[in-house]
Amino acid sequence: MAPVLEHSHSEQGIRERLAKGPRTNYLRDWIYGGIDGTVTTFAIVAGVVGAQLSTSVLLLLGFANLLADGFAMAAGNYMGTKAEQEDYERVLSIERRHIALVPEGEREEIRQIFQAKGFAGGDLERAVAVITADPTLWAETMAAEEYGLSQTPRSPVLAAMSTFAAFLICGCVPLVTYLLPGGLPLCVAATGATFFVVGTIKSLWSPASWLRSGADVLFVGMSAAALAFAVGFGLRAYFGIS
Repeated sequence: MAPVLEHSHSEQGIRERLAKGPRTNYLRDWIYGGIDGTVTTFAIVAGVVGAQLSTSVLLLLGFANLLADGFAMAAGNYMGTKAEQEDYERVLSIERRHIALVPEGEREEIRQIFQAKGFAGGDLERAVAVITADPTLWAETMAAEEYGLSQTPRSPVLAAMSTFAAFLICGCVPLVTYLLPGGLPLCVAATGATFFVVGTIKSLWSPASWLRSGADVLFVGMSAAALAFAVGFGLRAYFGIS
């Protein structure tokens, strides 16, 4: 049986794939928001149940968390993604200025970078000549090789919206299921399933199997809920809340 490859390696297939450029993917932002939304909201449910507070308190804290914490996470992701883009542009401007002021020094940097990659003799000089003939390629190569940065086409707005949407959708699961006839058992089962599903999706970005990745997220989420329940129960006992 022929091995299954992720993409075509024919000459035409390679040309078409490279012509499209790198794909912009926001699944990482969904996973980020989904895990945090489920963990924090389920922790609130567990804490309120542990403290034996009323359903109205649960709804107040739960939905306040969904909106406030979800917005805070989205804002943080927006600023972080924007900072990555701004840092890349800052480095490019530095390299462009250095190329204009000390081109021989920057050319020598390219030479040593590719020499470390195994280029030598005529091959090395040809590589240096090709890269330094294009100022844009030259600056981008320096940003990638010297600073470890590459152009990030991700939109800060879409990254933030993905995080916020995932936070709301996944975070609603503990609240909604707790209010259904099944009560707490249904809430625990549904939330555990949400943790596991988010974890299996996370495995797309990990060498770990989908089963292990799902189990990891399930363990972390349930541990956070257990801690919140213990804190709520302990505080209730300590302060004598009835």
